[in-house]
Amino acid sequence: MIQTLVKTLNLKDFTHGTSSQRKAFAESFTAGIKETGFIILEGHGVNPDLIDKNYELWEKFFSLDTDTKKKYEGILGGARGYTGFGKEHAKNRTVGDLKEFFHVGQELPVGHPLSSDYAANVWPEELPELRQHALNFYRELERVARNMLEALALEMDLRQNFFSDMIQDGNSILRTIHYPALDESMDKNAIRAGEHEDINLITLLVESTASGLELLTREGEWIPVKGEKGQIIVDAGDMLSRISNEVIPATTHRVVNPEGENTSRFSMPFFVHPYPNCLLETIPQCITPDNPEKYPAITAGDFLYQRLVEIGLIKEDK
Repeated sequence: MIQTLVKTLNLKDFTHGTSSQRKAFAESFTAGIKETGFIILEGHGVNPDLIDKNYELWEKFFSLDTDTKKKYEGILGGARGYTGFGKEHAKNRTVGDLKEFFHVGQELPVGHPLSSDYAANVWPEELPELRQHALNFYRELERVARNMLEALALEMDLRQNFFSDMIQDGNSILRTIHYPALDESMDKNAIRAGEHEDINLITLLVESTASGLELLTREGEWIPVKGEKGQIIVDAGDMLSRISNEVIPATTHRVVNPEGENTSRFSMPFFVHPYPNCLLETIPQCITPDNPEKYPAITAGDFLYQRLVEIGLIKEDK
């Protein structure tokens, strides 16, 4: 059922294919995120050893005691570093998700025009080799994201770099999430991640260590989706939905609690964000008499701020 609903595509058809293969890939990718919200990507070229090494090191970090992890907490509402268990909740929910996570963001050279816009990354001193492996992984996922956005631009008859220019030195985030095994102390009304849409343009999610991810189809049915070894799940976020005037809807998804073996779960989503001053304005060809413009222009930075308030990561400025 999942394989028939969620398209599986090979990125090499776009990066190494003929013009007809590139066009077919772009068409299938765009149709996939319009129709079901997710596509499954193969042939992306991210080294599986790099993925495994990142999981290995991050699992070591999350196994540290709470006081040690808290040394890396509190950076700009969780924009970088560690966010403790239960502190984030889905929009319109008050119960915290059953997870803790760590954010790695963009690293720019000293003097770069955007360097003052981003908080500096923090790196656990207990794991000195983590920094290089995490940044290498970040760059690889940035490359894949650029390819996907170029494919989207091709299908929407926009200039090739229309979307990928937005993420040049952008505020993309690599989030590593630990969902602990369930225990009696946890809120009975809480789940690992309440239903939500991502804030960004697109999200790339390499294979997780356990199942639990579910997608809400356009028909209102929840279905499980799991990236197998070597696959990346790609979905559309609120920013892409906004600038496409909802021609591409944001993907509603959640992570449910385990029903069988009560194990922990790790995942590493890469949230693809524009640079903060990027203006999110409606693409003209997405405005029609039957689909009038829904949203005013807003910068990516302001939109992100609004959403971080809604999910409880930062307090609203009064």
